[in-house]
Amino acid sequence: MKHSMSARSRRSPVFMRLARCFSSESATLRTSLTASSRGLVIGALIAGAAAVATAPAFAQNDDTPPALETAAANVVKAPTTSSSQVGKLTLDQQVKWLRAAQQSGAMEKLDDAQLVALFQSLDPLALPRYIKEGPNGYPSYEFVMSRSERIHGQWPDKPDHMLVRIAHDPLRIYAKWLPDGAHAGQESIYDESKRTDEMYGHLGGIMNVMPVWTSLRGALARAQSNHQVRDLGTEYIANEYLIEGRKYIEAGLPRSTQVEVKTVDGVRVVAFTFEAPNGQPQFYAKKETLGLDLRHPYFRTVESFDNDSKIFEKIVFESITPRTFDDSTFDPKNKAYKF
Repeated sequence: MKHSMSARSRRSPVFMRLARCFSSESATLRTSLTASSRGLVIGALIAGAAAVATAPAFAQNDDTPPALETAAANVVKAPTTSSSQVGKLTLDQQVKWLRAAQQSGAMEKLDDAQLVALFQSLDPLALPRYIKEGPNGYPSYEFVMSRSERIHGQWPDKPDHMLVRIAHDPLRIYAKWLPDGAHAGQESIYDESKRTDEMYGHLGGIMNVMPVWTSLRGALARAQSNHQVRDLGTEYIANEYLIEGRKYIEAGLPRSTQVEVKTVDGVRVVAFTFEAPNGQPQFYAKKETLGLDLRHPYFRTVESFDNDSKIFEKIVFESITPRTFDDSTFDPKNKAYKF
């Protein structure tokens, strides 16, 4: 869809509110990403037993915090305003309603038609505010994800299936490629307190006897992904969503949005499809669909398409669980690892 926006419309109250919101959101979230202990947004997928069972045992404390929804459901009551009336509330009230519906479990109980009608009725700033205010992660957490990327023009035969553990302040990451996905057996560790621009890892198969240090931006890293290891996690997706929103505002372009409920690889989400009039390289993708979790303020799924309408990236967070790790989790000498 191609649209233009007049100078008058750019001075409209809604446009000015959008501009003020997105001009600060990216910087705000970037700060929170480097200090996630103050409340990052995206974390709380309950780890799937079947997926985690394929991974090695990891050292961690016994006092692992409970899943966010368990604690929240005990203290947060479902909102009294019906979903059909939320669009009539003020912006602040809409954001509070979303938070209460999410934490109480009321949102996930809505049927598909109710969810679509709800999000179509909201103020344009409600979803960005909801995502920005989070939390969109935890100080430390574990997730299982499925990820496919088009590399050098080639779409993979099967996705990577990964178990990832993350701790912040400093940022430390352990990733293992699970047996049923591409690059099975591969492992990598990143610790910014030791080497900010390198990661340690080994390939899968017979090559796993050759662990090496490699640049985050080097040929080896780029051979399998268009992203750095630092981009792993739900915070990155939230940040990119807010950055893209700011680009729409700065370019004076409307952000065309299609809302639907989808089940992606078994995960039910409210899917928001954004299509950029100008496409790449001005925007990350010509079209992108982000799937919002129904129990937490983060995106569970991502599907990105290029200017030729070909998919170039698909991510599904199957589970996220808050964890407390000790130093051995990010130590290559951990006996559970194969470095």
